[in-house]
Amino acid sequence: MTRRAPIPETVTLHVPFRIVKRGGRKEMQLPEGATQPRRTDNTLVKALARGFRWKRMLESGEFATIAELAEREGIAPSYMTRVLRLTLLAPDFVEAILDGKQGPEVTLARVLEPFPLEWERQHLDIVAHDR
Repeated sequence: MTRRAPIPETVTLHVPFRIVKRGGRKEMQLPEGATQPRRTDNTLVKALARGFRWKRMLESGEFATIAELAEREGIAPSYMTRVLRLTLLAPDFVEAILDGKQGPEVTLARVLEPFPLEWERQHLDIVAHDR
């Protein structure tokens, strides 16, 4: 049997990061150049799922109007309209959100604001444009 060095009881690890507040939550921000792990924004994913579900319910004829569906869901028609607009996002944008690759500047509040219908312009408006 060979002798090994004893295992230390304490290991100290130094990880450069800072804590920032975003939308009432605290998040860890890594230094410039560090690779950011993929992190799916559950709020965005849930809003997308709701939007596509509501769209399917309206298109199937299950509900005749947004007002009727909003009443059934117990939410304001104006909010439902904003969430339904998410179904007009570019497919690669939707995929990025589902994969957690959308970037920290893409929040639910930002995508619920009016955006261009042209897919190419959405990236400029939602991601690059500072509001």
